[in-house]
Amino acid sequence: MNNQTDVTEFIFLGFSKHPNLQGLVFLVFLVIYLTTLVGMATNVSPALHIPMYYFLSNLSFLDICYTSTIIPVMLVNFFREKKTITYEGCLSQIFFLVTCAGTKCVLLAAMAFDRYVAICHPLQYPVLMSVRVCFCLVSGSWLCGLVNSMTHTVLAATLTLCEPNQISHFLCDIPLLLKLSCSDTSLNESVLHVASATIGLSPCLFTAMSYILIISAILRIPSAQGRSKAFSTCASHLTVVVVFYGMANFNYDRPNVGCNLDMDILVSVFFCVVTPMFNPIIYSLRNKEIKGVLWKLAREAHFLVRSMVR
Repeated sequence: MNNQTDVTEFIFLGFSKHPNLQGLVFLVFLVIYLTTLVGMATNVSPALHIPMYYFLSNLSFLDICYTSTIIPVMLVNFFREKKTITYEGCLSQIFFLVTCAGTKCVLLAAMAFDRYVAICHPLQYPVLMSVRVCFCLVSGSWLCGLVNSMTHTVLAATLTLCEPNQISHFLCDIPLLLKLSCSDTSLNESVLHVASATIGLSPCLFTAMSYILIISAILRIPSAQGRSKAFSTCASHLTVVVVFYGMANFNYDRPNVGCNLDMDILVSVFFCVVTPMFNPIIYSLRNKEIKGVLWKLAREAHFLVRSMVR
């Protein structure tokens, strides 16, 4: 039995069963990561810095931080026979993952409030969603995520860990670290349950209630064209919310059907890697302003490449 000071690194067992596919998987994850980076296009154009796009730019930044915490380490490990991460690196990964996940839950609720005000109180929208209000909502989202993450990380750092130092996954997460502990984890588990209710469930219920009011208001619009236009303003956000919470629920609360590493890896890949990639795609395909920015960036990149070639 070894305590935490004896553990200097962890060994990831994820993807270890399929060494012949690692080259292909490396390319797939690289493409997914580059696609996620497209979401930063919402930060480029000042014309998009109205409340909706201010929230969206923070959401894009969150997704990039989330995947940047996971994918680079994963890509490097594809070239290693022994896929490892240091003890400090594992705690750092937990800190940033929990920060991004918690912040995203609260931020999606703030975006739902923005859509509620836009649909149900359009005349009061400039006042209710002023620059100061938007800044406070985003700052509060980050504060909730940071406080929650700091609490979990500090508690994880106090765990007494036992050999073997193998993690049956491709990332560090709190439940995975608790499995390696040979000390009492009741406090960690209690804090996890409290955080799930406050940072996870409460924003989800708030978002659901907001959309119940939004849909009720849309159904009262007399013209079909008006209903369609109103719904299109929140369809992208609603899609992101459904995908995020659906995958989160499936990742953490799915029925225990036995120890199947491949299934755990597949589900986590969809939640941690694929889902963040969907956000810029969903918003870009449904929004003319963002598509305009992307086309402008593509044209500028094309002219830059042509000038360099000349």
